[in-house]
Amino acid sequence: MSEIKFDVLNARVTFKNIPLHALARFAFKDVKAACDSFKKIEGVDECIIIQTASRVEIFTVSNVETDDSPDARREEGKSLILNKIKATWEQHSSLEPNDIDHFDQILEVYKGDDVYTHLLRLACGLDSVVVGKQEIFNEIKDSLANAKQAGFSGKILNKLFESVIRLATTIRDSTGISKDVVSLGDVAIRLIDEKAGLDAKKKVLLIGTGESAAMVAKTLNTKKIPFDVTSRTIERSTNFSQILGGKPVVFEEVLAGFDKYDIVIVATTADYFLITYDRIKLVMEEKKKGTIILDISDPRAVDEGITALPGIKLLFRDQVAEIYEESVKARSGIVPAVEKIIAKEVPVLSATMKRI
Repeated sequence: MSEIKFDVLNARVTFKNIPLHALARFAFKDVKAACDSFKKIEGVDECIIIQTASRVEIFTVSNVETDDSPDARREEGKSLILNKIKATWEQHSSLEPNDIDHFDQILEVYKGDDVYTHLLRLACGLDSVVVGKQEIFNEIKDSLANAKQAGFSGKILNKLFESVIRLATTIRDSTGISKDVVSLGDVAIRLIDEKAGLDAKKKVLLIGTGESAAMVAKTLNTKKIPFDVTSRTIERSTNFSQILGGKPVVFEEVLAGFDKYDIVIVATTADYFLITYDRIKLVMEEKKKGTIILDISDPRAVDEGITALPGIKLLFRDQVAEIYEESVKARSGIVPAVEKIIAKEVPVLSATMKRI
């Protein structure tokens, strides 16, 4: 009996190698249409896409053949498939010329056991913005279900994803890596709720488009709290809003209308004060309702001098950092145990895939 051979490939762009506001340009406008196009590439037999606010990943199976097939699995064929994957990616996203020019430096590509290791790490929460978070595990399950329903996945990727989901469930439960996980955004929003109350009627502003701002945006979305988002450029705010929600607003307009906000969360990496007494004095002097401002930036981006204005309550990162850092520290102690289990399971998973 001939042995079936195949290549499993993972091509990805994640928060680790590109800012979140730029990641939006790599996201597929229509995941189903993109997956269909990838599957139509000659040599590609299966496809699953995982797309979240912090990553865009493609998993494909190609070169499916038996060991007695002529011209089997030539290297030039593998390179051709990858080139077609990049071309198809460009067609279904909003990549700009500069993105395309640097695509090879941004795109990560892995094959075989490296794919199995990555997917298992991802499902266990080790490669998430917030280690151990449940969301990515749920996204993996949803991506598999959607690919199955549309007929994009098949025997090989179905087996891989189902095995990883089963293993990750056991690892998560046995190690506690996902127990009591909180993000910086969770802690920040909890503090604001305790100090001022938080509901959909409050006018909320988020300043920033980095990882800290993303964590806040996710928590606001979970609680169904609408918010405006602004950054140094409207392009960044717009890109951020496309993947993380919020209404993009020009920063200069935010300063001019600062008095309309009840809650302001500042989460930037600017090395200067974005909000100062002089910049908001005129617009805030006549405000009758109070405003709570939480600055979780590092370094601080809000000048303490603004507290001289009536009705302003200013909170800083150190008021949420301790709780968040305790959570991070607790999980960091578990990570080595999870990695050890993964290292043992990958060879078994690889052997299982070879027996298909």
